Amino acid sequence: MTLDRFGRNINYLRISLTDRCNLRCVYCMPVNMTFRPRAELLQDAELYQLLPIFAKLLGFNKFRLTGGEPTLRENIVEIVRFIADLPDAPEVAMTTNGVLLGQLAAPLAAAGLRRVNISIDTLDPGKFQQITRWGKLDDVWRGMQAAADAGLRVKLNAVVVRGFNDQQDVVDLARLTYEFPWQVRFIEMMPFGEVSDFQQQNTVSEDELLGVIGQHLQPPDLLNQGELDGEARLYQLPGALGTLGFISSVTKPFCAGCNRARLTADGRLRLCLLREKELDLLTPLRRGAGVDDLKALIEESIWWKPWGHGLADQDVPMNRVMSEIGG
Repeated sequence: MTLDRFGRNINYLRISLTDRCNLRCVYCMPVNMTFRPRAELLQDAELYQLLPIFAKLLGFNKFRLTGGEPTLRENIVEIVRFIADLPDAPEVAMTTNGVLLGQLAAPLAAAGLRRVNISIDTLDPGKFQQITRWGKLDDVWRGMQAAADAGLRVKLNAVVVRGFNDQQDVVDLARLTYEFPWQVRFIEMMPFGEVSDFQQQNTVSEDELLGVIGQHLQPPDLLNQGELDGEARLYQLPGALGTLGFISSVTKPFCAGCNRARLTADGRLRLCLLREKELDLLTPLRRGAGVDDLKALIEESIWWKPWGHGLADQDVPMNRVMSEIGG
């Protein structure tokens, strides 16, 4: 168990495997995004040095692979297998745009992947291409079906943008839970870097979305007395197989229950998604730091994990965009 100074047990590591992506979602990265040279990113061998420290020595038991787009990482299946084989069988999950899951879902599941979150902001093919710039909805739908067929637990992530997909698109996505035992999650946009103004101006709150869903379908029932499932507050439409999740980081922060840290693709440990401070692990790793030294660096950084974000005071992180952190 690794505690921060507020007594929170930090046991969940989100690992960005690459800053690259095969889409260019308007709220995530500019179309002309410049990516880091691969030599500046954590290599497989370096990742394999760090992850046992988190699992064996620091008590981390949940690992989520993110990006950019994690399925673009070479050896992605082998990376999943390495993590799944760590002591005490940690839970391995992935957040992906789903474009390549049609080919990869089965081998990833065989390697030990258990959960997959697939980003899909609309079921309208034209809008989907507009918001992703390059994406095709059919590719993602095939990926969703392949993930379910492979036995992976499926959640769908929709980032809601005011004036774009905050009405009929939300209703269409929520309606999927009548047919499929999936969790459809609606995520508030969070402000980062050069696109922060757009993100702040177009955030849509949980209460607004509940109103839209209730007006067009039925009012969803609150589950678990409002206790969070990870970072999502859960609801269910009457008679539905699946559930609705709302991740309201901006309007209803859940910092008191935060148990996560993030390892960026360039080897920085970031303790709060919406705070700029990071710990450089890549440099000491490449200079030959031993296991005990790396463990001590990580423990100290976790101890000083901030309580939460500073959006109420207009403190917006500017040093990275979302794709460079991994969400």
